[in-house]
Amino acid sequence: MIAGNEEARRTPITKNGDSPYTHFVGSDDPPYLFHCGENFEMHKLPVGTRVLLPKPPLPGIRDVRGAINHSLDHPLGSEPLTDLLKPGMKVTVAFDDISLPLPPMKSPDIRRQIMEIVLDRLERAGVEDIHFICAICLHRRLTAGELKHITGPRIFKEYWPDRLYNHDAEDPEGNVTVGVTPEGEDVDINRRAVESDLIIYVNINLVTMDGGHKSVPVGLGTYKTVRHHHNVKTMMATNSYMDPETSTFHRSCDRQGDVLAGHARIFTIETTLNSDTFSPLLGFLQKRESEWSAFDHLNYRANRTLLKVLPGAARRWAYQALPAPYGLTGIHAGATAPVHEKTLVNVHEQQMIDVDGQADILLVGLPSIGPYSVHSTLNPILVYCMAAGYFFNFYRGQPLVRKGGVMIVVHPLENKFHKVHHPSYIDFFNEVLTETRVPAELEQRFEKQYAENEHYIHLYRTSYAYHGVHPFYMWYWGCKGMDHMGRVIAVNPSSSAAAERIGFAQAPSLNTAIGQAREFLNMPADQTRITYFHCPPIVMCDVH
Repeated sequence: MIAGNEEARRTPITKNGDSPYTHFVGSDDPPYLFHCGENFEMHKLPVGTRVLLPKPPLPGIRDVRGAINHSLDHPLGSEPLTDLLKPGMKVTVAFDDISLPLPPMKSPDIRRQIMEIVLDRLERAGVEDIHFICAICLHRRLTAGELKHITGPRIFKEYWPDRLYNHDAEDPEGNVTVGVTPEGEDVDINRRAVESDLIIYVNINLVTMDGGHKSVPVGLGTYKTVRHHHNVKTMMATNSYMDPETSTFHRSCDRQGDVLAGHARIFTIETTLNSDTFSPLLGFLQKRESEWSAFDHLNYRANRTLLKVLPGAARRWAYQALPAPYGLTGIHAGATAPVHEKTLVNVHEQQMIDVDGQADILLVGLPSIGPYSVHSTLNPILVYCMAAGYFFNFYRGQPLVRKGGVMIVVHPLENKFHKVHHPSYIDFFNEVLTETRVPAELEQRFEKQYAENEHYIHLYRTSYAYHGVHPFYMWYWGCKGMDHMGRVIAVNPSSSAAAERIGFAQAPSLNTAIGQAREFLNMPADQTRITYFHCPPIVMCDVH
């Protein structure tokens, strides 16, 4: 079987022009670490495999309070925040939910530090009507403890629960349609926010997909709003949703933001973090394997042994229990568009590497934590989304893997679901995917009934469940990657049935998976271009 075009197969990956963060495996190289679920695995890679390595953490800003105050006093495209405030006005402060950052940030969260300084300014200006809203859109509600971690004890004590709360996208009285874009896209937004004199949005831009006009129209939006871009047509037309410049998805969000700007004044505050992702207790994860000390090897073996003996729930807790010591690399405030332009520059500086040529086979190890599995489980739908969605889309220019190529995924891939967080996922997996995996077909046949299901809506509003439509969006998120790639192979999945249901082929080992991929591509070993995407920390690839 031959997959892809002949031109792609003939074009070699060259060592000239690659960045310092690219390494080609030699015969004496040590095994490479794969993050896979809550475990770590070491794999010996074929000689010649290209390894894409994350950049080291950029230095963090030392005077965080000073940087926050400077951004508020010297905004982009706006008057300083203090000049926008007056006694008696209504202000809504909105902020990202726990899907950002990953892993969670050690206390104090940067959003807390910003919101406390903003609150000081509001109080000095005589503003009393203040609400803090977590912009969850169709994500699950945050618990009181999760909100307290983000906002800090001061804001939590004074404002919870009446003036600090989760956005409710299904509250019939709490949302209002303010207009329609020229493309016919509804803009349905949290009523409290849009009727405020000022919306202040506090963001963490972990990846280039975040922020900008995705913050307020999406974060404080409803199903009526997001269905216009969270759909198969938009995802298939988007080159990479990690590249806003070419993203059809982001253009739709921008149009909704333009409509909203005619009805609400928004003061955007965006932050960027460095890649200091792991606690010092896991310091070996921040180093290249060739640079590990004897202590790093011992630490690795100790962590691996401990994680293997712990039961699943305890293993997940242990993996997520150590908050990340991120450093702040930038903060900008003011009008959304110019602020986000600066934000993207900062994200690229930390994450972007140059990559010369596409691969025939792309190797990835998927960690257990994702945007929708914080304090939860990375179920098979989320594994699918993480692989064919997020990891496939960490590129600008062209995908890391060529058209018709193969992605090999190392992850336990268990048939496990969090019953509180993901009830509609369970039904989607057991009812929808047994009927079809074709994105456009399942969208047409099943989406509406899940989106409007009263039981799912009740759980979303009163418990801690993702909205009934959310698993559909995760499926759409991966549809472009699955269409582009010829095959995705899961290495030694715990549940063969789960791998089969989400459309992944299977292999008992990484070496066997590579052999299967070469056979599928009908390519001899010495002509197969293999790339290992060494992540986390996050790597964004500018593929030439």
